[in-house]
Amino acid sequence: MRRDFYTEDHELYRQSIRSYVENRVVPCYDEWSRAGIVPREVFTQLGELGALGFGVPEQFGGAGVDDFRFNLILAEEAARAHVAPALLGPGLVVDIVIPYLVGMGTDEQKARWLPGIAAGETIAAIAMTEPGTGSDLAGISTTAVRDGDDWIVNGAKTFITNGINADLVVVAVRTGPDRHKGLSLLVVERGMKGFERGRKLDKMGLHAQDTAELSFTDVRVPGANVLGAEGDGFLGLSRNLAQERISCAAAAVAGAAVALELTTAYVRERKAFGSPIGSLQNTRFVLAQMSTEIDIAQAYVDRCVLALNEGDLSPVDAAKAKWWTTEMYGRAVDSGVQLHGGYGYMSEYPISQLYLDARVQRIYAGSTEIMKDLIGRSMKLG
Repeated sequence: MRRDFYTEDHELYRQSIRSYVENRVVPCYDEWSRAGIVPREVFTQLGELGALGFGVPEQFGGAGVDDFRFNLILAEEAARAHVAPALLGPGLVVDIVIPYLVGMGTDEQKARWLPGIAAGETIAAIAMTEPGTGSDLAGISTTAVRDGDDWIVNGAKTFITNGINADLVVVAVRTGPDRHKGLSLLVVERGMKGFERGRKLDKMGLHAQDTAELSFTDVRVPGANVLGAEGDGFLGLSRNLAQERISCAAAAVAGAAVALELTTAYVRERKAFGSPIGSLQNTRFVLAQMSTEIDIAQAYVDRCVLALNEGDLSPVDAAKAKWWTTEMYGRAVDSGVQLHGGYGYMSEYPISQLYLDARVQRIYAGSTEIMKDLIGRSMKLG
């Protein structure tokens, strides 16, 4: 199906991103995967391309363009080149962290942080998940206690993308007893005493992505680093999660399309019983279903992105996109491995790594179960 979604400006930008990915990311990808982290210059290089400035007003060093379609191009081109994990960190900055700073920050905070982030010189992260909370944002137990004009932060976060590289971290903390109104967002900066990086986590997939544990022991954070007002944390998190989930959904569709491409190419060449395995009816049925689901999912996600651009994307619609596309991605890579046969289990075949990388998408940014519960509760069933 023809995808009438991008303009000429988007496609020109895509050419620059594709060139960057092919020439600067692909040759280094295996090395970064072994290291479990990408070098900081990846962020500055993307900053020079303007890839980290979308959603940032021009007066704060950004492009002055708030069009999520530009964000998608980075994820699509990384998936196409089989290097998606390497660019998840930069993608998180522009898709997830920047909206918090732009939407909740004061002009002073924006002037202090956004120019460096848009240039790739300041790497940002967001820390919500804790060892004991998972998707339960209202259960956050990291505390911030007022001490004069400052806040004293204690607690721990885990599964934090950019955790090792990050220069500033938007941290969800508990500032009051109410499960929702007692949450606030503070920005913790590199070098603050008591702010420590824990392990760079050894994951099943997404090996080039920097994921870490963070700990806070009597970290003194100035009041000037509070995002929004005290108690605005849960509202801010809820408002921005829709965009995060659409980011996940778009990446899932792009990954599923790559799985289809890899598998289609393989079954055309691989022979069994004297003919290509693509000629077998079961193979045709499996790939027909995969192709159909990807086209339908792409159409829905594209509509969600346009609604997001219009400020009209509901959390429920975003949740529908997130759970369905990530489950579809799982089916696509599983079918791809199966149709590759024994070779699908071999690390040198890209479908094998894609299988490992895809699994977490059904968990992070809100698990499938959480997404279904959110949708079900919106239906007022009882």
